[in-house]
Amino acid sequence: MQEKYSPQDVERAAHDHWTATDAYRVTEDNSKKKFYACSMLPYPSGKLHMGHVRNYTINDMLTRYLRMNGHNVLMPMGWDAFGLPAENAALKNGVPPAQWTYDNIAYMKKQMQAMGLAIDWSREVATCDPTYYKWNQWLFLKMLEKGIAYRKTQVVNWDPVDQTVLANEQVIDGKGWRTGAVVEKREIPGYYLKITDYAEELLDFVTGDKLPGWPERVKLMQENWIGKSEGVRFAFPHDIRGDDGALIGDGKMYVFTTRADTIMGVTFCAVAPEHPLATHAARSNPALAAFIEECNSGGTTEAELATQEKKGVPTGLSVTHPLTGLPVEVWVGNYVLIGYGDGAVMGVPAHDERDFAFALKYGIEIKQVVLVDGEHFDYHQWHDWYGDKQRGVTINSDSFSGLSHKDAVAAVAHALAQKGLGELKTTWRLRDWGVSRQRYWGTPIPIIHCDEHGAVPVPEKDLPVVLPTDCVPDGSGNPLHKHEGFHAGVTCPVCGKAARRETDTMDTFVDSSWYFMRYCDPKNSEKMVAEGADYWMPMDQYIGGIEHAILHLLYARFWTKVMRDIRVKGPGDSEAVGLVKVDEPFTKLLTQGMVLNHIYSRRTAKGGKDYFWPHDVEHVLDDGGKIIGARLKNEATSGDGLLPVGTPIDYEGVGTMSKSKNNGVDPQDLIEKYGADTARLYTMFTAPPEATLEWNDAAVEGSYRFLRRVWNFGVKLSAMDMEAASASVASASSLKDVEFSKEAKALRLEIHTVLKQVDYDYQRMQYNTVVSGAMKMINALEDFKATDSAGAQVALIEGFGILLRCLYPATPHVAHSLWSQLGYAGHLGDLLDAPWPQVDANALVQDEIELMLQVNGKLRGSIHVPAQADKAEIERIALASEAFAAQAAGAHPKRVIVVPGRLVNVVV
Repeated sequence: MQEKYSPQDVERAAHDHWTATDAYRVTEDNSKKKFYACSMLPYPSGKLHMGHVRNYTINDMLTRYLRMNGHNVLMPMGWDAFGLPAENAALKNGVPPAQWTYDNIAYMKKQMQAMGLAIDWSREVATCDPTYYKWNQWLFLKMLEKGIAYRKTQVVNWDPVDQTVLANEQVIDGKGWRTGAVVEKREIPGYYLKITDYAEELLDFVTGDKLPGWPERVKLMQENWIGKSEGVRFAFPHDIRGDDGALIGDGKMYVFTTRADTIMGVTFCAVAPEHPLATHAARSNPALAAFIEECNSGGTTEAELATQEKKGVPTGLSVTHPLTGLPVEVWVGNYVLIGYGDGAVMGVPAHDERDFAFALKYGIEIKQVVLVDGEHFDYHQWHDWYGDKQRGVTINSDSFSGLSHKDAVAAVAHALAQKGLGELKTTWRLRDWGVSRQRYWGTPIPIIHCDEHGAVPVPEKDLPVVLPTDCVPDGSGNPLHKHEGFHAGVTCPVCGKAARRETDTMDTFVDSSWYFMRYCDPKNSEKMVAEGADYWMPMDQYIGGIEHAILHLLYARFWTKVMRDIRVKGPGDSEAVGLVKVDEPFTKLLTQGMVLNHIYSRRTAKGGKDYFWPHDVEHVLDDGGKIIGARLKNEATSGDGLLPVGTPIDYEGVGTMSKSKNNGVDPQDLIEKYGADTARLYTMFTAPPEATLEWNDAAVEGSYRFLRRVWNFGVKLSAMDMEAASASVASASSLKDVEFSKEAKALRLEIHTVLKQVDYDYQRMQYNTVVSGAMKMINALEDFKATDSAGAQVALIEGFGILLRCLYPATPHVAHSLWSQLGYAGHLGDLLDAPWPQVDANALVQDEIELMLQVNGKLRGSIHVPAQADKAEIERIALASEAFAAQAAGAHPKRVIVVPGRLVNVVV
């Protein structure tokens, strides 16, 4: 056994062993309790970052711990390989996206293997592989048959840089989630999935305590996004006619409200810029037309519109109040979305904060129709009464006055229904999922366009529609338009005439909505999911970032329910069955915290922004040691050329590690310097899994020093008679025959006490305290004064064996090496499948305990008494102690107070 800890040698040997034994291949085994633990699959961007390392180490620790506890554990990995970054790299480097993607996959896979992750690579999938995306296409066709997938023309979010449609969830502050470009609104035909058909069930599972293993924060985010509202949908009649002389919208402008009790307070209506009334009015109103054009580059989601300045322009049109018959002016508002409800809202300025601000800005009448007893209504100051439906009664509302919210809504709904103008209705914030993308690197939508028959599904026998891999995007649009091989020989499946393929590809969130099911049976060419999914699903533990709470997780839940409901009869099936048998894909969800690092930047002369690596920068501190700035300590290249040492740099604080901000830490650098175990240990020890982790180079060095201590202790033990001692610790029954000294018993008490806490921490996935428990163990082992007695050696070797097993999930390489070289494997087996150490109840039984000794209430020392000593025995030992004699100076005790298990106080 080499005396010096060499991470490179240790980790190379461990990898060779795991490869030779095919240690991580997993098969279905009904004799064991299954556990499916999965981290969200990465995009193959080129390199892992420390956020990946943290995510995958959390999963790895869970996997190894459960496997040692007898579970059959699956930990797979794959690649979310389609998407725009590959096209952008192709534009920059002149290589096909496929080449860039597969090169990156190969490199990142080596990085993962270097981390020692217990991944079953036999189940690896890449979403850009035709054997995978064939099933995207197949299920899409099944959705078309069921009416879940459909084609329509709709106003969409258009990213002018990436030249593609974005879902509402992909628009942040009115800009594309990836490019940051201001999003435009365009009317484009495309394919949609009816996620709204599942809105009720999706909501029910996050609000009905049916996902107890999910963070409340994530469930609330999904609840708000689904956005169920119960209210009244009603119409404002009008006689506005279009150019063809017909009434626009059959003479009815519909709105939806959850506060029908305030209908008598309506003083205006606002419609979306795309609303037919707005379009009609804009033809003869240049100012309105210009405003509508401005709105087309504005926000696209309710969340963004809520924070932007509310603007509007009157249309010059009016509609009729359905109950009073009075005219109501119609405005176009930039805060009204055509895709939500009917693209129109009633304006009640007195009782809606948004309408109140709008009315004050444009001088629109404000009419109070809700009275809260004891509170004065000020027409110039907003009153937050609207949100609390239980407060107040209606006033100034004719026959509806004096009613509570509930009674007023019922009465108004009845009155509107009597006129044929309204009804009670439930609406949803959730909108159908637009999956068409006008880009190249994605799953081809399996549709053929025929001049005679229109959009025709590709026959199942012709799947997959294979995406050409030789395209190099040049920025002029989707290269599939011009790819003759993609369109060559395509005929209409209906009439056989020449036709063209659909060139839109699927949203990449389709790829990630079911990959975890494909892991269960990845090689099956006959079924999308097969028997493996019956065994492994639902997933027991899913791990990923909170940023995926809506985009990915909601889509994955929807996709699972669709697969459950689509029934097919496959080879060998006697009847049609659902593709999966589960309602929800993920039983437990852990959203790990981000890894943060310092961010340094500088504005260029042209107004751009350069970012600098932390290793090129030093802080500027004030007298109190607070960071007030930064400067270069190495020369660095920027948009202004080469910057010299000492150049002032802006310090932006800490933020998520990102390649774009040059503040990432390459795990490969850490592995080469300290080893993978150090990188793993650091990410686990520094913060709980859910908390953010701020990078600290000194703490990394501390993790490395700890592992050296563990190694050095192993070297010390190797000089002992390991064979005999290892045999003794192979079972608890063997330990009963060992004579332990007082000191050895104390060591075993400490080790097993810490083990009990460590095991509890593993069960609740608090891995930072697991590592601190291991540190307590090494401290106890190092402090133990070993003797030549067999009991002392057994206590040491038992304790170190427990330490290695507790550390193994976090630092598998060094633990494996020490376990093997010290002979534990010969009695307990390979560490991967060695039994998890059990707390020995006998070790926790103390022969004697320590009590604090006080004299007249002041601490004067301690005494040791038999664990079972009664009060009289404790008093006798206390009064006979040297500490008491020194303090009493011959005085007789007046009283002795015993606090069981804690202290003795002698009053003299």
